[in-house]
Amino acid sequence: MTAPSVPATPLPDKEVDVPFDILEPLAQTTPLVFASPHSGRDYPEAFVAASQLDPVALRRSEDAFVDELYEQAPHFGAPLIRAHFPRAYADPNREPWELDPSMFEDDLPSWVNTTSPRVRAGLGTVAKVVTDGAEIYDAKLSFSEAKSRVEHCYKPYHAALQGLLDQTFEKFGAYLLVDCHSMPSVGGPMDRDPGTNRVDMVLGDANGTSCNQQITNLAHRVLRDMGYRVVLNTPYAGGFTTRNYGKPLENRHALQIEVNRALYMDEDTITRADGFAKLAHDLGALIESLSGIDMDTLKR
Repeated sequence: MTAPSVPATPLPDKEVDVPFDILEPLAQTTPLVFASPHSGRDYPEAFVAASQLDPVALRRSEDAFVDELYEQAPHFGAPLIRAHFPRAYADPNREPWELDPSMFEDDLPSWVNTTSPRVRAGLGTVAKVVTDGAEIYDAKLSFSEAKSRVEHCYKPYHAALQGLLDQTFEKFGAYLLVDCHSMPSVGGPMDRDPGTNRVDMVLGDANGTSCNQQITNLAHRVLRDMGYRVVLNTPYAGGFTTRNYGKPLENRHALQIEVNRALYMDEDTITRADGFAKLAHDLGALIESLSGIDMDTLKR
């Protein structure tokens, strides 16, 4: 029997002051860092009240439970940072100031990026729509609201992520950031593949520019050998996180992994499905394989 739908959990606005947490290993034994930027499910009350969508519809953009799929990372000696704030509220996989001017009642500063492909799709740092195309708001926002979300959620998350990467680089002389995501099983209206039934997993390395190809090949081989259908960079080559932190010529690598939500959850009710345990187990095997990667692969 299908479990009942789990709505977004409205929280007092003060809870935004705790935008993330980090699951740390007893000792970091591998140059890997895992990040789950889109699994946050702490919805501020004012945001829920301002939305014209019901609480479950608001969660359509959420990479629900992805943090739980990877929460075993510390057992393999790697930290996991996970955002608490939802992607529909503030998206940490964007530049800090990708904003749609049509959403705001006041003029935006000249330095705001108003023309990126993400903004045009309605999926900027402060999103206009959820991933199925439904508009979030029925009234315009103030720029001060967007600024508050960036200052209190986005920037602290990235400061903490940068800190983890710097510590890892100092200890190992290299790092591999694995950015953990999930994707709808069918391409939505805002995607490059609308209506397309998707494969099981997509590995994004910014078309070979964010990490050593051997790393991508290893992840591809491990997942393929477990029976998953895996493709590279289509339709997701990697977002801001992958491109910003992936600098393989400096021994700084980043790989994005998208898993098909149908593998582990009911996409209508946003509840865990029977496949959750198997997928978590298999991702644990992937984490173990990546944790044992030869350091020569990370250092040029």
